[in-house]
Amino acid sequence: MIVNEAYWIHMATTAVEIVGTAIIVVGAFGTLGAFLIGMGKGTADRTTLVADFRSGLGRSILLGLEFLVAADIINTVAVEPTIESLLVLAGIVLIRTFLSFSLEVEIEGRWPWQKKRRSDEGANVRQIGNADVG
Repeated sequence: MIVNEAYWIHMATTAVEIVGTAIIVVGAFGTLGAFLIGMGKGTADRTTLVADFRSGLGRSILLGLEFLVAADIINTVAVEPTIESLLVLAGIVLIRTFLSFSLEVEIEGRWPWQKKRRSDEGANVRQIGNADVG
């Protein structure tokens, strides 16, 4: 019976890993497609398109990493809870957490625990106001 439970847990973690990987791949190709379409149409300047591409790619990587970390946690805790596997999990989580923070800073331009700057909020209000005037 334990082997059967371990098998199903392993299958569940494999499914979560596949979903995480698919999120990264689909997000990367979707963002690339939007970038190329934007470049082809020329509706926005190159700087804006590159910033949107980097932001979209970073967000898909962040979401995919969350799924991959969840799969690692499930696999380590439920299937093989040994000291060695817990230490490996801790290392993986530390590395992925560092990557997540780095991507967050790259996308948002600030640390996750910092509040939005007043200048950023004012810029968003001005953009919304300008869009309504047209």
